[in-house]
Amino acid sequence: MSVNNVVRVIPAWVMYFILLIPGAVLFWGVVQTPGPNPVETLEHGLGEYALKVLILGLLITPLRDLVGWNLIKFRRSIGLMAFFYVLAHLVVYLLLDKQLEWEPIIKDITKRPYIIVGVVSFLILLPLAITSNNLSIRKLGPIVWRKLHVWVYLAAILGALHFVLLKKTWQFEPLMYLAIFVLLIGYRWVKRMGRTAAR
Repeated sequence: MSVNNVVRVIPAWVMYFILLIPGAVLFWGVVQTPGPNPVETLEHGLGEYALKVLILGLLITPLRDLVGWNLIKFRRSIGLMAFFYVLAHLVVYLLLDKQLEWEPIIKDITKRPYIIVGVVSFLILLPLAITSNNLSIRKLGPIVWRKLHVWVYLAAILGALHFVLLKKTWQFEPLMYLAIFVLLIGYRWVKRMGRTAAR
């Protein structure tokens, strides 16, 4: 049975549960074995899962073009789960890390570059998550809706840059995420330029 045949029989909502598993495992692991800094472990882990799910969403088009796997039906659920992990990352920062102490939070937002970049990425993703439904497509129209959701590319790059700046040194893992996003978004740009040149 081909991948596409398997995909046809799997409901799109199943992806929500599949992508929730890593976060649940992370949370349970922190509860069972807190370690020296459980809040940081949870906060950073959720942030990395957000990046991984964003990568998964951006892989859908190359996989369809290059190997013929049609996973488009899962795009919305993958996108919403990426936002879920971004939101969970933010909630842990606000509630557990800063304990809703607004003075240090505002100081972070205004003075720490990696926090500023992360907040901008979240603010870009927020309207995309809110409009990820059929009603919004009908209200905005498909052309406007697609133009709005192109902003996910900038949000993804900023999310990876947030990770790079967080580490403060040139470490392999955050740079790898940034390189993957640049590659996946660059693929779309080359594809679009090819279509434009062919007209």
